[in-house]
Amino acid sequence: MSTETVTETGYPTVNLYIAGEWCQGGGGQTAPVVNPATEEAIGEVPLATTDDLDRALAAAEEGFRTWRDTPIARRTAILHRAADLLTERAAEVGRIMTLEQGKPLAEATGEARRVAETLRWHADDARRAYGRVIPSEPGTLLTVRREPVGPVAAFTPWNFPAGGPMRKISSALSAGCSIIIKASEETPATACALVRCFVDAGVPAGVLNLVFGEPAEVSAHLIASPITRLVAFTGSVPVGKLLAAQAGQVMKPTLMELGGHAPVIVCADADPVEAARRAAQAKFANAGQVCTSPSRFLVHESLYENFTAEFVKAAEAVAVGDGLTEGTTMGPLANDRRLAALERLTADAVKRGATVRTGGTRLERPGYFFAPTVLTDVPADAELMIEEPFGPIAPIVPFTDLNEALATANSLPYGLAAYTFTESAATAEYVTRALEAGILSVNHCGGSVHEAPSGGVKDSGYGREGGPEALDSYLITKRISHRLGAPAV
Repeated sequence: MSTETVTETGYPTVNLYIAGEWCQGGGGQTAPVVNPATEEAIGEVPLATTDDLDRALAAAEEGFRTWRDTPIARRTAILHRAADLLTERAAEVGRIMTLEQGKPLAEATGEARRVAETLRWHADDARRAYGRVIPSEPGTLLTVRREPVGPVAAFTPWNFPAGGPMRKISSALSAGCSIIIKASEETPATACALVRCFVDAGVPAGVLNLVFGEPAEVSAHLIASPITRLVAFTGSVPVGKLLAAQAGQVMKPTLMELGGHAPVIVCADADPVEAARRAAQAKFANAGQVCTSPSRFLVHESLYENFTAEFVKAAEAVAVGDGLTEGTTMGPLANDRRLAALERLTADAVKRGATVRTGGTRLERPGYFFAPTVLTDVPADAELMIEEPFGPIAPIVPFTDLNEALATANSLPYGLAAYTFTESAATAEYVTRALEAGILSVNHCGGSVHEAPSGGVKDSGYGREGGPEALDSYLITKRISHRLGAPAV
């Protein structure tokens, strides 16, 4: 893998990728990249200027014409080759990811391998983007075609440095679009490593462009350009609403995968110990920095103490440390902003009467480490019950009536993921029909899979990533009515 290392830790040089060339950009401005496990700068990320962005836009416009007209079999072969390269490089990509994002090495390497499969799935699914022939009057041929929407501007966060960009890149390129991806400045080298796989696989210049920069400036410039035909974003609800409004001003379609505050309803007939084990495993994955992370635990009063005791046991068994250290099962938070947010949410809950059953504090060591935390007696008006924690905090509250729990679960403006535990198929069907969410899991808290759609309702966004629905935003539907002349006989 052709990456230039600049530190003894092996962190590579970060570049922009524009019009088929790796470059530092024209402005010479950079920002530090920090290892969250040590709080030390390990590299720099170049920040694009408006001239750099204009070059990327021009490249994407030209690249789209090239890629759109590339035969689908050739496109698919190139994308499969990129997936093969990513699989081969997964261990190295995982190490880079751990250095800049903090998650345990096994999680990071697994993420790299998993998104290679995402690319393979989307590349194959694009071959099934069928149109149709509609019965019509004699002499008229009425058809529908699915065609790529055009150049895409995509924006991704830091919590899944490989998964976030790959969802956008794989869908765009599989559909025949070009793309400019603005990945996170906090985890830039992983994005570079992904792009190198596509470059080395033979994706033509201009089809895939990678930029970093001041987020508000980059997004405003790319969205306003007439070259951009779709805006795809994963991130917070406030930023998503801002970008959607900007796109609406220039009539650009958008794909919005925004935040949530996922409820977990543990029904009276569930196994409280098994439910707690599965829920805790999901809660502390990636240090809780997952938009679908279970974050509000509503437990029937008859199971409450047993569930809480097992959850506390699981939290205290989490091995917190540097993601490169063998045996670590939870790394640091990604940045100091998350630390401050978790300290604020915990303090507010305690002030309002909550009890800290375990954790609740920053660990006294270098790095952005926060202890796995379980809170009980959390009142409904605590900020933790209203604001997505995006960290390893689990508020557990009892309920007596299932409809009461459902009302609580649906009371927030979010609707991304939701979970329930029950031994009754009838209860599971009742709960899943009642919950207002785009992703639901019964008797587990599993994550997204590439063969099925993921996305939210209400303030959690619209559009879907994964499954056959993933290509919908990247394709336009064109109706063709062809009035035929008299046949030559």
